[in-house]
Amino acid sequence: MRARLCAAILAFEAILLGLSTPVMISVEDVDPALALALGLGLMVICIVAAGMLRRPGGMVLGHLIQVASIALGLLVPVMYFVGGLFALLWGTAFVLGGRIDADRAAWTDPEEPGTPEQV
Repeated sequence: MRARLCAAILAFEAILLGLSTPVMISVEDVDPALALALGLGLMVICIVAAGMLRRPGGMVLGHLIQVASIALGLLVPVMYFVGGLFALLWGTAFVLGGRIDADRAAWTDPEEPGTPEQV
């Protein structure tokens, strides 16, 4: 469940990062080449990371994307806030998804001591 929740967050974040590109160009007067590289590049990395979440490096890449989206605040100050919100959503999905996975494993493995019995 952790991978599914985190993938959903990354999918929405990919949309946000793609839409940050025209904001960087038109509102903040960032060089268009830099804005395209950062906005669309991070969008593609989000999509790749969402597909890699079941592999060990996928979660690490997801954490790095959160740092990068907050760091976009250096160019677009509102991204400090929006990136922070997505980092909070990512952290919540990561923690709660892990708890759900652990509870599921406890309920489905009757051999493990201290687990509830299924009736």
